[in-house]
Amino acid sequence: MRTNRGESSPRYRALLQLLRTADTVWDASRGFFERWDLGPSQFNVLNLLHLEPAGLSQSELGRQLIMHRSNVTGLVDRLEKRGLVARQDVAADRRAYRVVLTAAGTKLIREILPRYYEGAERVWAGLPPERVRQLAAELASVAENARRVATANKS
Repeated sequence: MRTNRGESSPRYRALLQLLRTADTVWDASRGFFERWDLGPSQFNVLNLLHLEPAGLSQSELGRQLIMHRSNVTGLVDRLEKRGLVARQDVAADRRAYRVVLTAAGTKLIREILPRYYEGAERVWAGLPPERVRQLAAELASVAENARRVATANKS
């Protein structure tokens, strides 16, 4: 049986583990947010808006969520229907609006965040804080490399 030498590469195995880990964390977060009838992406919108009280445009949300604008529209529509976010017109541009948290959205995110932070601590349990910081920096480097590869592949 012929095998590809790349399959035994530590970098390839690390990439597979990273993808498996991301998938596992995403699945776990879906279960975590169910009690609030939210998905992870909806939580991410609420969290970003919590960090930006003046709100964000849909384009800004898309950039920060690394998501296509049409997907952001659906997320915002569902959250708006629940009364958790609102669209506010921008005075300088009548075609534009900013998405902001409502009082209900602020109340919900404040309820979720302490439990979310606690869960994040448990996910990283067993790793010393310095190792977690180092790993975060290394993952940022991997993400930047992936962006460069993706850009080069488009050319």
